[in-house]
Amino acid sequence: MPTLTVGVAHSLSQEEATERLKHEFHSAKDRYEKQVSDLEGEWDGHGMNFRFTTFGMKIAGTVTSEPSQVRVDAKLPLAAMVFRGAIERQIRDELGKVLA
Repeated sequence: MPTLTVGVAHSLSQEEATERLKHEFHSAKDRYEKQVSDLEGEWDGHGMNFRFTTFGMKIAGTVTSEPSQVRVDAKLPLAAMVFRGAIERQIRDELGKVLA
């Protein structure tokens, strides 16, 4: 499965970035409930393993809160690679808002 990696810089403490990400994850479950099903996330320290299904495609990966950036690594089905650029922009935009 192809992978996607997106990093977004921040000037927050690692703890603050992690707390904001945790809050955003819970908000996203409500916001995207019509487009996403089976959304699950398991936090372990400053990292989260996630998985969900959207448009019949299963996506899985990790979100890692680092001291100066947040990194998202995801495995995308081959069919989703057509939308890779749009997916990257969406992730950057969402994380930019959360970490501002």
